[in-house]
Amino acid sequence: MARHEDPAGGKTVCQNRKAHHEYFIDETLEAGLELKGTEVKSLRAGQGSIAEAFAQIKEGEAWLQQFHIPPYDHGNIYNVDPVRPRRMLMHRREIDKLFISVSRKGYTLVPLKVYFTRGRAKVLLGLARGKKSLDKREALKERDQKRQMDRTLRHRGE
Repeated sequence: MARHEDPAGGKTVCQNRKAHHEYFIDETLEAGLELKGTEVKSLRAGQGSIAEAFAQIKEGEAWLQQFHIPPYDHGNIYNVDPVRPRRMLMHRREIDKLFISVSRKGYTLVPLKVYFTRGRAKVLLGLARGKKSLDKREALKERDQKRQMDRTLRHRGE
């Protein structure tokens, strides 16, 4: 029987915490990252930021833009540009499907999480639609109501 790992089951390096607040995430998928040697070491050390990152599909390839990986501390001349575009490794049919989805009005690709699975760097992408300010307020209101209910139930049991 094949062992199936949860995409979030590996060592998480960084997360985009604002993504769920800013977007409706309709679908998620996993992609590999093409990295240089010292970038991998820097990610294993827990460094990296996808807060400003976004994904694009250009010329039939998927690219991760503005993903900041700081230079490795013990690196030397082999350190590369911290915010260089990085190619994402995906099957052709996945890229084509994403290109069709993103070309629809209002959809974008948002990186949600970067993690290691079986020694390989992966990025969890979300096919997302932007939220309007009314939707954000509604989500905050629901979260506050849920928190208040949980608090009330917890104190009731004591």
